[in-house]
Order: sequence, then structure tokens, then C-alpha cells
Amino acid sequence: MAATHFKLNTGAEIPALGFGTWQSPKGETKKAIAYALSVGYTHIDCAYCYGNEDEVGEGLKEAFDSGIKREDIFVTTKLWCTYHSRVEENLDKSLKSLGLDYVDLYLMHWPVAMNPNGNDEKFPKLPDGSRDLLRDHSHVETWKSMEKLLATGKVKAIGVANYSLRYLKELLPQATVVPAVNQIENHPSLPQQEIVDFCHEKGIHVTAYSPLGSTGSPMMKEPAVIKVAESKGVTPSCVLLSYHIARGNSVLSKSITPERIKANKEIVKLDDADMKILNDYTAELTKQGKLTRYVYPAFGVDFGFPDKS
Repeated sequence: MAATHFKLNTGAEIPALGFGTWQSPKGETKKAIAYALSVGYTHIDCAYCYGNEDEVGEGLKEAFDSGIKREDIFVTTKLWCTYHSRVEENLDKSLKSLGLDYVDLYLMHWPVAMNPNGNDEKFPKLPDGSRDLLRDHSHVETWKSMEKLLATGKVKAIGVANYSLRYLKELLPQATVVPAVNQIENHPSLPQQEIVDFCHEKGIHVTAYSPLGSTGSPMMKEPAVIKVAESKGVTPSCVLLSYHIARGNSVLSKSITPERIKANKEIVKLDDADMKILNDYTAELTKQGKLTRYVYPAFGVDFGFPDKS
């Protein structure tokens, strides 16, 4: 049987399968959250930047009113880039929207600070159209502010997202608290093995987002994925979600359709032969220089990922 939880460096456990809320449309999110929790999901992943935390909060409230206990649900949210100099303020906004006293995990969404006094609350731009960044505010400074949140009781754990090996190596020597999690884009066409191996070595848990290859689920059409799915008698999406758990990482599934939300809960244990098919596919892409990153916002910053540097 596939793992259902992984232990964090805090001693807490993170569910192996989470329910993501990125791009969940307005008017649909509350229903999706309430349904996901009703069919047994226990990890909800959200972010201030997604603009739907009010609805996530309504879905959580509906679930808690139905008898689901707060302590049985793991909630992750994220600090947005325009709040790197106002970390607790951003956390408080998320908590208010979510209707919670604390989150189980608070992540730095991207390791770059944007102008808090720019022309837009979330996506400030300069006259030339480029992102309005705070270039003198380092991600390490932001992390030190996040460390202070632990004493408030409003977060149980802190972590990072979209951190490359280079950024992790910049952060760790200056960190008092080792991040509990690094949440990164991950799938067989972007395994980011160097980051995964380094995180495992340092006791940082990896959570995979966009496991199907982001919008349109392009990974579900790959022959290697279909081959494993057919041999297991499961769907390609089941294989792509199960792949991460076989690698010792948690994964976020995402849908607003009840049938798909429920189907995505079916995780299978992939054996060595299954993983060899997927790893051979990755090796071939690597050899051809065809690894694909689907999520890379136009910050105009080199985040240290080899395929983008």
C-alpha cells in the first residue's frame, strides 16, 4: 500500500495527498473544498495570491460544521511577494479569510520580494511593464521574519516554495530553522532530482505541485505514463500522483469536479518496474534536453533552476 503520510522535521505529519486550490474559479472553490474534505482529503493547500481564500474558508467552515475536526485537517498557505517586509500582516489576512487561528504550514511562495507600495497590491509593475521588485530585500531576510512567526502560535511549521538548489544553499547556512517543506513543480518531465535529493538529505520534505503538467494536463498523454497506467489498471492521473509518493514526496491534486476529486484520491503503490519505465522516460528527456517546466512567472529573476538559468 502507498504511504498516506510523511513525517516533517517538526515531528508533525503531512498527508501524502493534498488538495490544491490554484486557479480554482470563483463560485466553485467553496463547494470543491467541502466536497474534498467530505470524501476524505485531509490536506488543503492554498495561498493569499490565489485570491480565493475567503471561499476556501467557507468550505472549511462547512466541513467543520459537519463534524470534521480542525486538528484532523492540515492547512497550508503562502506568503505573497508584496508582503516580504510585512510577513505577519499577510499571514493575518490569510487566517482571517480562512477563518482559522493557525495554519499547519506557512510557505514563502517565491523567493523574491515585490514593491509593497507599488501600483498593484499583488502584481506591481514598472512603467516598462516589468515586475516592480525590491531588489535589496533578500529571501534570507524574509525567512528570518518567517522564523519569528513560530513563536506566535499562528503557524505550526514554516517552509519554502519554488526554491532551487542554489537558493537552498544560500538560505540554509543563515537559517536558524530549517524549512519543513520545499514545494516545487514536479513530474516525470521535470523531476528536479538534484533538489529532491538535497532536500531529503537536509530533512526538508518535498511537496509536488502541477503533477499532471499544469493546465491541460499534458503529462497524461505521455506513452510511458499510459503504459504504467494500463499495466496497473488505473488512470494516467493516478500514475502521475502515485509517482511522487513512491519517491517519498507528497503531492497536490486539483479539480473542481466531484467525480475527479474523488478519483484523484485513488493512489496506488508503484513498484520498481513501474518507476523504471517513468525514470527511463525522464532520462531520455534529459539526454535530449527536453525537460519541461510549465510554471515560471515572468519575475525577471534567475531563480537558479538549471533549465532556466
